[in-house]
Amino acid sequence: MVKIVRKKVLNPTVTLLEVEAPLIAKKAKPGQFIIFRVDEMGERVPLTIADHDPVRGTVTIIFQKVGLSTQLLGDLNEGDTILDFVGPLGEPTQLPAGARSICVIGGGVGCAIAFPQAKENFGAGMQVDVIAGFRSRDIVILEEEFKAACHNFYLMTDDGSYGEKGLVTQKLQELIDGGKKYDAVIAIGPIPMMKFVCKTTEPYGIPTIVSLNPLMIDGTGMCGCCRCTVGGKVRFACVDGPDFDGHQVDFDELMNRNAVYREEEAAQREEAHHACRLEQLGKTLIP
Repeated sequence: MVKIVRKKVLNPTVTLLEVEAPLIAKKAKPGQFIIFRVDEMGERVPLTIADHDPVRGTVTIIFQKVGLSTQLLGDLNEGDTILDFVGPLGEPTQLPAGARSICVIGGGVGCAIAFPQAKENFGAGMQVDVIAGFRSRDIVILEEEFKAACHNFYLMTDDGSYGEKGLVTQKLQELIDGGKKYDAVIAIGPIPMMKFVCKTTEPYGIPTIVSLNPLMIDGTGMCGCCRCTVGGKVRFACVDGPDFDGHQVDFDELMNRNAVYREEEAAQREEAHHACRLEQLGKTLIP
């Protein structure tokens, strides 16, 4: 059980929680994740570690409220507790040997996962550029944090309401065409975004690391739910990843697998909504 020490709503659907987890904070590395369970009836959900402070003994997670478990997690407040909070799990990010200049690319809530990559490597003295992409200005997160953790920060929005109008791949192509030499690119975000970042870097032979988010239950490789195909071989994201060589990932298969339970998840959210309304009615009628 861990205690929430800080809560910050980053936008209407994305929330930051900082929790007391000293053992995890002591060992965590960029790229690793935790698995949480809100209560005894909750499902096990993986979330990448957005930040950690070994001195304070805290771990920060940033998540989007898309399913019942993340909705319930988002309803918690400072001082509340989370029943299970296990980690760090997975393998830390490994850059190519000798890499000195990298581009970190985040898309939407994936920027929460991209941030520790920029922070760690910038702190290690690397040349770090960041490209962050969002649909519009109202959902931009971590702008100031990124600016403090890189040399060049490029903000892209689909509708042009903030930063530059366009996709992260367009900015990446522009930078490469302008003479930027990257030893590696780290791309984290929606699967289609990661896929097309990899298509952009592949002709130039730029090593590209992606963080995969397949369905996952136990985080130890036992359930097999997080299997994905990388280089024609079955890999398990929870123990072999979650980072992989993006040029070897079968993104189309990954998208199909992630969509398997979409209808059930929507029904679960609707059921939870009705349950909350009934509970409120009961509290009104019965003092």
